[in-house]
Amino acid sequence: MPAVVVVGGQWGDEGKGRIVDLLSRNAAVVARFNGGDNAGHTIINELGEFALHLVPAGIFYPQTRCVIGNGVVVNPRVLLGELDLLAARGVDISRVAVSDRAHLIMPYHLELERLEEEARGAAAIGTTRRGIGPCYADKAARLGIRMGDLLDPEGFTSRLKFVLEYKNRILERVYGARPLDWQAIADEYLRYGERLRPFIRDTSLIVSHALEQGDLVLLEGAQGTLLDLDYGTYPYVTSSSTGAGGACLGVGIGPTQITHTLGVFKAYVTRVGSGPMPTELTGEVGQLLRERAREYGATTGRPRRCGWFDAVLARFSARVNDLTSIAITRLDILDAFDRIKVCVAYQTDGVVSEEFPTSAARLAAARPVYEELPGWLTDTSGVRRFEDLPPNAQRYVRRLEELIGRPVSLVSVGPERNQVIPLRPIP
Repeated sequence: MPAVVVVGGQWGDEGKGRIVDLLSRNAAVVARFNGGDNAGHTIINELGEFALHLVPAGIFYPQTRCVIGNGVVVNPRVLLGELDLLAARGVDISRVAVSDRAHLIMPYHLELERLEEEARGAAAIGTTRRGIGPCYADKAARLGIRMGDLLDPEGFTSRLKFVLEYKNRILERVYGARPLDWQAIADEYLRYGERLRPFIRDTSLIVSHALEQGDLVLLEGAQGTLLDLDYGTYPYVTSSSTGAGGACLGVGIGPTQITHTLGVFKAYVTRVGSGPMPTELTGEVGQLLRERAREYGATTGRPRRCGWFDAVLARFSARVNDLTSIAITRLDILDAFDRIKVCVAYQTDGVVSEEFPTSAARLAAARPVYEELPGWLTDTSGVRRFEDLPPNAQRYVRRLEELIGRPVSLVSVGPERNQVIPLRPIP
């Protein structure tokens, strides 16, 4: 069986967790490959509603092994809290494994991110202040501390002393902040290490073994393509590779083992934090979208910025991820609109282009060129076959398919597991 990558096609919050949860019923392994607890997946099933930040969405299926890959950065306090919550609600957490190569988010990462964001003032990125960026920066600077280090108390303590001496100089001399106590941090993190010891593994072996056995493996991305460190709206991006290309490095397999890449798109667009968003709706229509869809961040609670579907962005995402097919989520949210717009091009300085610009400044200057489609003003939440959708809803899905240039595999019309309309099989 293949490895299937599931990525967000927009700015995140597209409903990837809900799609991964659906596909996990046939998967032996679900592996998260990037990001940290700045991401959130909301899952609704017979046990209730869960907001997951680190544990993969496949945790609710008893046959599925859930891997937190080496490409993820882990706050052990957050991970333990999530595991405790799942266990308290009757979920078997023994199937969770976290990579010994995953980097640890340390207290100084959170403190430095807070201070850096405050120092930026009006130019702040709008991060979640979870320490994600500083942790990835330390990984690249070879100043990181990894999950596996927790299993060696002497080595961990020595490493922490070395790194914290450097970090405290920055805290004191650059920001005028108080230094952190290495002993308190060491004691806290070694306690985390003892609790997490049963979960820490070379997870690349787990993924590789499943593929060798012919089992289905899902690689679950966090955030969205337009937040990718390389291909997103830089500098208003996250600190990891959010696209399909990051999946192999983030779990430890080769690219030839991926046979299907599924891009998840909302039927409209949302964004959290700063940065340009050409189709953003700041008036009553945007507010209606937000309230109908409860568009508030699963991690931060911040209201999401809402706008019409952006096909320029979507085509770019399809290209850089080499998407095999797409999933359209939250189609039911558009049930209340008599007219629906889709951005098909950008106009900048009088020039119309169908290509996505490289710079955030160019994107901020772009004005959307819209195509208007008729709405359907009919409740679609109970529909389970594509041919039973209102004709205008069918036309809308088919038009998005044409504009993106990729086939639609499924459409979701609600948050429940059964509120899905399949169009094509996903391996």
